Amino acid sequence: MSFHAPTRLAAALALAATAFSATAQTEVTAVLAGHAALSTYATVPAPKAAGPFFEIAGRFNAANRQRNEALGTFEANTFVGDAKYPRKSGGKLPIKGQSVQGFSGIVSLGKSEFLALTDNGFGSKLNSQDALLMVHHLKTDWSKGEVTRLKTTFLHDPDRKVPFAIQNEATAQRYLTGVDFDPESIQVVGDEWWIGEEFGPYVLRVTPQGKVLGVIEAVVDGKAYRSPDHYMNGRLPNYPGDASFEVRRSGGFEPMAKSIDGKTLYPMFEWPLWDAAAKSQEMHKGKPFTRILELDAASKTYTARQWKYAFEEAGNVAADFQMLSATTGLVIERDDATEGAGQVCKDEPRTDCFTRPARFKRIYKIDFAQTDADGFVKKVAYIDLTKIANPQRLAKRGPNEDSFVLPHLGPEGLSVVDATHIVVVNDNNFPYSSGRTLGQPDDNELTLLNIQALIDAK
Repeated sequence: MSFHAPTRLAAALALAATAFSATAQTEVTAVLAGHAALSTYATVPAPKAAGPFFEIAGRFNAANRQRNEALGTFEANTFVGDAKYPRKSGGKLPIKGQSVQGFSGIVSLGKSEFLALTDNGFGSKLNSQDALLMVHHLKTDWSKGEVTRLKTTFLHDPDRKVPFAIQNEATAQRYLTGVDFDPESIQVVGDEWWIGEEFGPYVLRVTPQGKVLGVIEAVVDGKAYRSPDHYMNGRLPNYPGDASFEVRRSGGFEPMAKSIDGKTLYPMFEWPLWDAAAKSQEMHKGKPFTRILELDAASKTYTARQWKYAFEEAGNVAADFQMLSATTGLVIERDDATEGAGQVCKDEPRTDCFTRPARFKRIYKIDFAQTDADGFVKKVAYIDLTKIANPQRLAKRGPNEDSFVLPHLGPEGLSVVDATHIVVVNDNNFPYSSGRTLGQPDDNELTLLNIQALIDAK
């Protein structure tokens, strides 16, 4: 198995194939270089052309999914904790305007500016009918710990490039909502934005003004990869097993890297694929794994190449993926069931403390030039996001101590800033995550890390 890149990479792969060995992973330390946040309560008005329905958001979050127009009357519980003793997050819905929340993807633009992708809304198709899809242009002041929203771009499909019916089908601008797509990853490809999403999963091509140019289906070497929410599966089956899927719901293109030369995209499934024959998720030697695909930007089609990424533990997910060089990259691997630090009371039936504190939140350096015979990329080394060195005391949220913690359920986005730094952003799942401070919904935190030790790891 090889990695699609220039000829010099092919030679490197051939050389590395004989030298590969399953050496133990090395833990190295990241150093906090900056910390800033945008308030969880940040909102933006919907475009007037979208209509009055979008003047407020979050109407449909009650357990019975019935409409609630009274602002701030629905009190949310966190995703994490004991189901018998739900812990209040402090977040409330509905809200006036559209929530600038849930950053699931990020791109560095230089000069401390970023594109940040808002998630689909409030977590599912069922409760995101009044949530518009957005990309934000942000400016960060690391010294003050502040993030300013410079501009918001709303995704829309006036030329009817989306091949299925959308919620705003009968409108002129056809603004996209959380019912239509679940955007999770973003890359700048030439003069376009390419957005990986989970309902299909698909890759959307849009202009910097937010207009859809096309929707790329996940078809690899003639095989389609579809989730239960794909438009071909978006129905009740006539008989059990009539509707099939390979991609777990909410397990699509959460991560999507771009090659250094900009010619290739690498969409990656967040969860292991479903093995219909075995009636289980894909496993190898007792460990679940996921797959990395290869998408050619010029032809807008997938090649036949794939790679495998082994998870350290069952239940872990891949949250983002970015390339460091022609052959090395960074993957956020995290658990999907813990949040919080400080006021910990592990596994106790209480609501006044973190009963499932943040545990497995890592960034792995992987090497495609050391892919093994089964197609698994080598995991070279990792940093632990719950143990970040903070010698300069740069934290702007949480305790400002020697060791800094990202305690969120979902560190979900990363971008390479320069030769030694990355930025990490959390999906704050507003209003459902409260990992930084008990009883308060998480902000959108941007964390600048010096990862020289990870870059140097071999």
